[in-house]
Amino acid sequence: MVQGSLTELDAVLMVARRGKFRTAALELGMSTTALSNAIVKLERSLGVRLFNRTTRSVSLTEAGQQFVAQVAPAVRDIHEAMDIARSQKTAPSGTLRINAFPTAAREIFSWLVLPFLRVHPQVHIDIVTEGRLVDIVEGGFDFGVRSADLVPVDMIALRLGGARRNVVVGSPGYLKAHGTPVIPQDLAEHSCLRVRLPNGAIYRWPFEKDGQSVQIDVEGAVTLDEASLARTAALASVGLTLAMESDVRDDIEAGRLVRVLEDWTPSLSPLSLYYPSRRNPTAAFKAFVDFARRHSGTSDALRPSIG
Repeated sequence: MVQGSLTELDAVLMVARRGKFRTAALELGMSTTALSNAIVKLERSLGVRLFNRTTRSVSLTEAGQQFVAQVAPAVRDIHEAMDIARSQKTAPSGTLRINAFPTAAREIFSWLVLPFLRVHPQVHIDIVTEGRLVDIVEGGFDFGVRSADLVPVDMIALRLGGARRNVVVGSPGYLKAHGTPVIPQDLAEHSCLRVRLPNGAIYRWPFEKDGQSVQIDVEGAVTLDEASLARTAALASVGLTLAMESDVRDDIEAGRLVRVLEDWTPSLSPLSLYYPSRRNPTAAFKAFVDFARRHSGTSDALRPSIG
């Protein structure tokens, strides 16, 4: 009977999911060479090639597609059984995987993730940030963190904190040199830091006031896909940027950045921690949910929580 170790099966499933050996290796915490060797070993034992490999891409063969479709549910069951066994320990331990928008990860990191780890040092938290909305079950994640209005309807969700805001900010030097916009349309006369979405489209800045909504396709010298770079450019007086208030609050309070168009930036949905229903959650899983509920600033779950 041909058998493959769980490590080899995990390697195949992660490469199939991510489409890149390097990305899959990073998520599994192993070297690219070790990952490649594990897959080659399994392919040899099966006597069939599971992946088509080129210098630029990796894709499943037809046999690989059939293998992954049949093996993935069984591997999930094995991991769940192992998690249940580990949950018998008194102290929470093991790994919790969280998928979140980059801005959401930054918002929860200091007040939720780090304090939790101080209380439960035997737990390891693996955070993956992505701009796109992913299926956390298919991706092998325990939790997702998104805006409440983006949480899938079949998930259990816990609200984290209150409403959030986008803010438009610029440095005092930039505003002194170029003036202050009063209405969103004034941005046409300003250099703005443009943001590229995961699908390649340029993000249009949304505004709302007195029931009037408008989206502005801003122009500027720089296009970015990372909020921290936009903040750095704004501090350097390159232009105005649209940012999460939590990302630039310290800069605003210190006077390094100045808010503009305040009456045009509406509140956003609060964040939610969400997860699929689990009959036998691990001790670490339950501890994280309980910790989030106690420290979220609200105990109101959007849907029933685990028992």
